[in-house]
Amino acid sequence: MTHLEPPGRLDRPVDGRLDHILGDASAEITLVEYGSYVCSHCRAANEEIARVRSHLGDRLRYVFRHLPIPGSEIARRAAELAESAHSNEEFWKVHMRLMTRSAQLTEEDITVVTREIGLENEEPQQADVVAEKAKTRIDADIRSAQASGVRFTPTFFINDRRYDGPWDESSLTDAMLGRLGHRMQSAALDFAAWGPSAGVLLLLATIVAVLLSNLRVHDEFERLMHENVGFLIGTEAFGMSLRHWINDGLLTVFFLVVGLEIKREMTVGRLATTATAILPIAAAIGGMLAPALMYWLLIPSGPWEHGWGIPMATDTAFAVAIIAMMGRRVPVELRIFLTAAAIVDDIGSIAIVALFYSEELNLLYAAASVALGLLLWFFNRAHVYRVSMYLLLGVTLWACVYASGFHASLAGIVLALLIPTRAPANLRALIGQADTIIAAEAQRGDVLRRGPSLPALRALDAIHDRIESPADRLLRYAGTRSSYLILPLFALANAGVEITPAVWSGHEPLMLAIVAGLFVGKPVGIMAACAIAVRLGITTKPEAYSWQQLLGAAALAGIGFTMSLFIAGQAFTETTDFAAAKIAVFLASILSAMAGALLLLTAGKHSTNRAAEPTPSGIRL
Repeated sequence: MTHLEPPGRLDRPVDGRLDHILGDASAEITLVEYGSYVCSHCRAANEEIARVRSHLGDRLRYVFRHLPIPGSEIARRAAELAESAHSNEEFWKVHMRLMTRSAQLTEEDITVVTREIGLENEEPQQADVVAEKAKTRIDADIRSAQASGVRFTPTFFINDRRYDGPWDESSLTDAMLGRLGHRMQSAALDFAAWGPSAGVLLLLATIVAVLLSNLRVHDEFERLMHENVGFLIGTEAFGMSLRHWINDGLLTVFFLVVGLEIKREMTVGRLATTATAILPIAAAIGGMLAPALMYWLLIPSGPWEHGWGIPMATDTAFAVAIIAMMGRRVPVELRIFLTAAAIVDDIGSIAIVALFYSEELNLLYAAASVALGLLLWFFNRAHVYRVSMYLLLGVTLWACVYASGFHASLAGIVLALLIPTRAPANLRALIGQADTIIAAEAQRGDVLRRGPSLPALRALDAIHDRIESPADRLLRYAGTRSSYLILPLFALANAGVEITPAVWSGHEPLMLAIVAGLFVGKPVGIMAACAIAVRLGITTKPEAYSWQQLLGAAALAGIGFTMSLFIAGQAFTETTDFAAAKIAVFLASILSAMAGALLLLTAGKHSTNRAAEPTPSGIRL
């Protein structure tokens, strides 16, 4: 489950007694900068800020806060010199002198500016008072920067929200004036950075799908979902219904993201070491076997026996959304455990779909799929890092897998596993190269009118490409689109169910088996597997969360939604069987969400205030 970094907020409100301010307190726009006088980027941005202030006039209030570059003595001395000014007006004069005196601030500059403002003539006692006051103010700015999530200079905040866009006048002005494009981008980033956002969007899509299925527009919506969409190549035609394009086409991107996340977790993430991997792996295995066994015991044979895979899956989006809404009541370690277990669960679900829910195989296309997989492997081993090459072969692989009889979305998993990772880049070397290119371009007389030259742009593109591996770049781009577009579309196309007596009548055993598998089998299997693994001494449970909190997370794993609906669609061809399975998945997911939330809420009230106590079995509560 991919989430964006939360947008930073200004920790300390602007205060006329603590801050240096240019502009009226009633100005509609406040721009706060954390900067350093020896930072070349701050000095370049200073020119842009001057243009923005000239453009916006009285509508802008500008505030400068100190964040001296760590380890630079001259950066600290320059900040203390500016803070030694006797008035706000004198501060801004010193500020501008330090920012503009030379290309790179030197000891000589410090000496000259000190002489200009007359500090060298002050009495020692008075100088000590001024220096202490300056130190206190700078330290307060540094603490504020750290609390506000500032990582580099310059960092800007517009009306208390961190601005992460370009520093040129046009971009800054667009952001400050809140123009439509910037407002839409900011709103999207805020929503995506909210922990439960993906789960909430999925829930809304599900509600809409259920409403559409029970309103008069149901027939029109179904006709739309069955509308054939395709293309012609010469005399050959290829087409599928809109619902099939979502389930067999777009869902491949979801499987691609799952595969990339599995790959990341098993190389550098939570499953990369034995110590961190054993407990969630054991939990996931128990959480898959127990529900399937419970389903098999309740429905041993008959037309529904093929649905045993339905209660085995966990919906990460909903489970993580509920945990995120708990905030600090839930330890970070428990979130990590549930996410890792869900990733292992995804591996199991993918294997189940591949082995047990595929159609009759076409050996010719299956062989073509294997050949394409080998070609992708060859490119990986040959250190081919162009993402476009893998995407082109990936589309061809998808077509062959679809024609072979395997579910087409499995092409996404194969592609994810074969897209190469890459050793981290030498950022210092890349930054130096980029600075050299930009400095050389700046010497050209027509650069401001025509922009950088084509060779320079190509070189900068190559540097940008090297910063990330192909796998990381694809995960960054595809992850958010999977969570906020593809999964809601899947829910809209598949979660709708017409609630009629025919759905309930005669399907009670099927619904009971699915509900029991998810609501009972999942937590029982997870807890039993974890307890056995701990009891055998092959792993330990982190002290950060109690066994009750672990049970709460295990209950949340019973939210089976996305993959459960997907497997149900593969297992049941009868409309009423599929509808009954969907209702059962909904009921089990609601019960699991309520039980998990209740267990976590009640555990959170006292788990942090009591020490873990040993039980006779040796397992800690």
